[in-house]
Amino acid sequence: MYDLVAIGGGAAGFFAALAFAEAYPAGHVCVLERGNTFLAKVRISGGGRCNLTNACFEPAELVSYYPRGGDALRGAFSRFQPRDTLDWFIRRGVALKTEPDGRVFPISDRSETIIDCLLGEAAHLNIETIPRAPVESIQAREAGFELVLRDGRQVTSANLVLASGGERGGYRMAAELGHTVAVPVPSLFTFKIEDARLAGLAGLSVPDAKVRLPEFRLEQRGPVLITHWGLSGPAVLRLSAWGARALAESGYQAELCVNWLADLNNEALPGRLADFKAENGRKAIYGRDPLGLLPLRLWKSLAAAAGIGEEQTWASASRAQIQNLSHEMSSGRYQVLGKGEFKEEFVTCGGISLDEVDFRRMESKKIPGLFFAGEVLDIDGVTGGFNLQSAWTTGWIAGQAAALRARS
Repeated sequence: MYDLVAIGGGAAGFFAALAFAEAYPAGHVCVLERGNTFLAKVRISGGGRCNLTNACFEPAELVSYYPRGGDALRGAFSRFQPRDTLDWFIRRGVALKTEPDGRVFPISDRSETIIDCLLGEAAHLNIETIPRAPVESIQAREAGFELVLRDGRQVTSANLVLASGGERGGYRMAAELGHTVAVPVPSLFTFKIEDARLAGLAGLSVPDAKVRLPEFRLEQRGPVLITHWGLSGPAVLRLSAWGARALAESGYQAELCVNWLADLNNEALPGRLADFKAENGRKAIYGRDPLGLLPLRLWKSLAAAAGIGEEQTWASASRAQIQNLSHEMSSGRYQVLGKGEFKEEFVTCGGISLDEVDFRRMESKKIPGLFFAGEVLDIDGVTGGFNLQSAWTTGWIAGQAAALRARS
């Protein structure tokens, strides 16, 4: 008979178990992981460097990075936020660094540093960690919970944290326990685009662009990367996060508008190009972007799309060609034909309805002693450490609340 079982050996499940054990040292705690290894997403976070959190310390600002769940998290972040995450790991000997964009990593640039810290702390607190232990069913009883594992083993616990991430079995068990589950769909993905304007340009990036899905009235700004299959980069990934549900419903077919020059629009740009033409008439248009903001190969591709020949000078460009060029630079339309997977950190939109969870305790409003943490909830953040932070926060609150319940 355990005092707490955490289902899911990821960041949220581990942090819930650790918070419980710290607050209730006499408790018997166990983490069940369906796979072979613990903390798999932590291992690949940030390209293997582990983007632990983000140095955004104001809850009101922090919640703006969550397409879903921000309102519910605001109070939770007032209790445990990125500064608390930093303090937790630093107190346990992990040296951290903050990069200019706010992302926080271990100085070692190795996710194993974070994993070793969590596993070591679990061992120190005598938390049982059991891999290859998928849970098949959960029954809520008066004295707690009865779990049946796929291999037939039975486990009982007075308190239960469901932190199974985006795994379908976790959603199924939550539904069987009476909770409403929003159908999970992918978030944080790249756009599949087949367009002559992007052909042969894989690897090029623009540091500040605007991408827009006019049909859904969504827009994001930031770096955009051209890939072999279409477009990626932070701006595209954030756009996919806010548009996750609408894009899924559309079958990932949509029109994307790209402004390669975020600070200029199709109204101001023709005048800037005309001024350059007046002063540089003898120069070849294909020579360089007159504003010096675009990679040369992308500039040439956009000029070709505007109907400008390779040998043309600025003086020979017609008004229509200038207008077409302005359009390609600031409001080109591209057809999204599907999605690609963001291989570093696959995140889902959907999960357990937040209306059915008491965020002061991360406890079910339907079943006492049942707690939720991490991605199993209908919460997801954009890239930059925000998804891991919601896991740390909800896990810590769930563990603390379960410990309070166990002591009472």
